[in-house]
Amino acid sequence: MQKSPPSLISLAGGAPNPNVFPFKKATVDIGYGTPIEIGEDLMKRALQYSASAGIPELLSWLKDFQRTLHDPPTANYSPEQGQMEVCVTTGSQEGLCKVFEMLINPGDNILLDAPTYSGTLAALRPLGCNIINIPSDQHGIIPKALKEILSAWSPEDVKNCSNHPPKFLYTIPNGCNPTGNSLTAERKKEIYQLARQYDFLIIEDDPYYFLQFEKPWAPTFLSMDVDGRVIRTDSFSKILSSGLRIGFLTGPKPLIDRVVLHIQVSTMHTSTFTQIMISQLLQQWGQNGFLEHIDRVVDFYRIQRDAMLTAADKWLKDLAEWYPPAAGMFLWIKVKGISDTQQLIMEKALKKEVLLVPGGAFNIDSSEPSSYVRASFSLSSPAQMDLAFKRLADLIKESL
Repeated sequence: MQKSPPSLISLAGGAPNPNVFPFKKATVDIGYGTPIEIGEDLMKRALQYSASAGIPELLSWLKDFQRTLHDPPTANYSPEQGQMEVCVTTGSQEGLCKVFEMLINPGDNILLDAPTYSGTLAALRPLGCNIINIPSDQHGIIPKALKEILSAWSPEDVKNCSNHPPKFLYTIPNGCNPTGNSLTAERKKEIYQLARQYDFLIIEDDPYYFLQFEKPWAPTFLSMDVDGRVIRTDSFSKILSSGLRIGFLTGPKPLIDRVVLHIQVSTMHTSTFTQIMISQLLQQWGQNGFLEHIDRVVDFYRIQRDAMLTAADKWLKDLAEWYPPAAGMFLWIKVKGISDTQQLIMEKALKKEVLLVPGGAFNIDSSEPSSYVRASFSLSSPAQMDLAFKRLADLIKESL
């Protein structure tokens, strides 16, 4: 739009008058920082409609942060080449769902490494795509297995888009929910080269990126993206607040722009109030202050993880197998001698006063038997973990 002269009287807007809203100002106390003051003028803005892509100051901070953290090759591309763009979403789940709806037509082939996040599977199922499972181990997707699956399509198929070559690969590269698997840098490079060869997009769903227990953090697919073929989801849910519902999408501008159009006609925008609250915090902290906060969060979760591993070693050593997770909030436990944990957990575990998630919930076909259970170490105390695994051990022994 043209720049409006200061004398312009607008009768065009459909926004309500914020003077009638009952909320006038707010003060939010901050751990490791000074209180955030939202005065009357800022509160009026916080309670009003805002741009679908996100408020300008938060978007600007996030773009700078992504450039500093990932240094994506696409940062300086033209929009047509797939220039890096960012938009704010109502949690990373909204971004994911809108990306799936933008890309998938019924009958499309898509690639993912199951077991995976049940919310992703629930979002994909109604879209009518064919989900192809890629084998993985404790280091994530196995590139050799991916290559083997992709060999079903010839270079001509890829060039002519015939025989439905895969449209995208979806993966949770760090601390995967539920397995705790994390992809190595070497494997990511191999997978990215296969994406170039077979011309598919990569959806890098990374809500546990900031919960990696060892430094340096693994390089991301976004940091390798010379083609503009990576769409990355990030989330503040695990580190600032899960209830504020703030996530952000980073990817090639032509695709992010379409997600923003979808936001315009659905949720309209993420809550302006929560965006302003987060933006005020991030501007006060700066990038270094934010990363110091991340270190404190990781220290907490590392202690929690180690407490769960100690309890597992104590009670489950001869009854189950597991790998220490390198990131995230979950321990993925394979129960020996039990082919399906569904009945064990859903019927018997409650009587023992212990609850875990049966592994089948994370399979593409949830009725497929799984000998795994997922345990979360985010909320329980070390003493509770110890008692829970004692109860689980008793339950397994009784069921064998």
